[in-house]
Amino acid sequence: MNAVQTYRYLQPSALRTAGLDLQTSGGPAANPRFFSGFLTTPAAAAAGLLSVAEVARTRYHQPVSPASLDPVVTGSRNRLRFESFSGCCGVYARMDVVPAGFDGEVVGHGTTNVDVNPPLREALARVGGIEPLHLAVGPDDLTVSTMEAAVVERKVPLPGRWMRGFAEVHVLTAGFEPRAEVPAAEAAAFLRRLPGGSDRSVLWAVPAGRTLRLTSRPAPGAVCLAGAGRLAALRGLLRHARTLRVYGPTVRTGSPAVPSTWELDTGSLRLSLTLSPEPYRGFSGEGAALLALAGDEVIDDAELVGALLSWDPTIDVVALADAAGLPDDRVRAALAQLGTAGRVGYDVADAGYFHRVMPHDAGRAERDNPRLVGARTLVEHGAVRRDGDHATVRSGDEDYRVRRLPDGGFTCTCRWWAKHQGQRGPCKHALAVSMVSEVPA
Repeated sequence: MNAVQTYRYLQPSALRTAGLDLQTSGGPAANPRFFSGFLTTPAAAAAGLLSVAEVARTRYHQPVSPASLDPVVTGSRNRLRFESFSGCCGVYARMDVVPAGFDGEVVGHGTTNVDVNPPLREALARVGGIEPLHLAVGPDDLTVSTMEAAVVERKVPLPGRWMRGFAEVHVLTAGFEPRAEVPAAEAAAFLRRLPGGSDRSVLWAVPAGRTLRLTSRPAPGAVCLAGAGRLAALRGLLRHARTLRVYGPTVRTGSPAVPSTWELDTGSLRLSLTLSPEPYRGFSGEGAALLALAGDEVIDDAELVGALLSWDPTIDVVALADAAGLPDDRVRAALAQLGTAGRVGYDVADAGYFHRVMPHDAGRAERDNPRLVGARTLVEHGAVRRDGDHATVRSGDEDYRVRRLPDGGFTCTCRWWAKHQGQRGPCKHALAVSMVSEVPA
């Protein structure tokens, strides 16, 4: 289901004589200008923007015609971020322009969709050499639009899957660690050896000297690479990159497929692609954020922490905990909760959260998730009977046994658990148990 938002642009995005005029909508004021200045590496920035836009237009699983969805842009102090999901929601792309990447000032902050239209894509493709590229995020000045003004009005569907994807990706990547760093030449050779776009196999990349070696089975230190063709969007930036960094969760021999992040760093910007565990799986259905939505305490904490957020490039959890008067773990849980409304994301390179605001109903993530709704219904009907680390949940005419694991996870005797083995988040029975776990037995 799509959440239809109406965005207003003063004019289409365009590459003009003075530089790139990238139009945005929304923010703290009507049609704000987050940034005005020159990009220090214009060809690399153009290639990165094209990559983010290309991911938004691509459906890697069961390809269809391009969707041409607008990427999301966030301006925050000394950072510009451009984000998108693929049409199948299995690839999350982000370009981070760091202070070395621009000669100008981030004069505002906020989050909005940007208009990356076909003429702009064609213009960006022609950028090269050392010709200057000026980026104005928003119009040259703030004006009041009238009936006579050149206003472009567009109804842009912001898919509900994108919102659920933002929620899932930030929870999943918060558990990632750096696994490999490969110089640009070796990275280019590695990417050229990968299977083509039609390949759907799950491979594993293992650090081997200055490069990566592919295997068919997981091993300690390996990084999952599911559907290697989904890394195609990195190739446009390869000639500008210094290094390829790879991030992922801890894996062991016999581990199931897991997500991973592949990041090219040019020194002035970073382009990253986060891949879902398998090509047919979209991030919107992973269920990693479900536990963050359960319980009343975390909701109250999220309201407090959300009021204290600032637009720093990364969120200082310790400072935020001091300001909120909460333990660090409760602040991290609150940030996970805020992520379900798109208010925070996670940057694996900085190993920290960042602030953004999405034009979206914050309660939609909960209402749209049938497992969470089902769990709340079970709790309301008194269906959970606890017995130490075990619980019995009465659902319909069946009783299900839920066991809490030492790592905080759950197992259940239901069909959902038997099918997914915890790889798609908790079932509704485990969620119901987590909701009552703090209530004295």
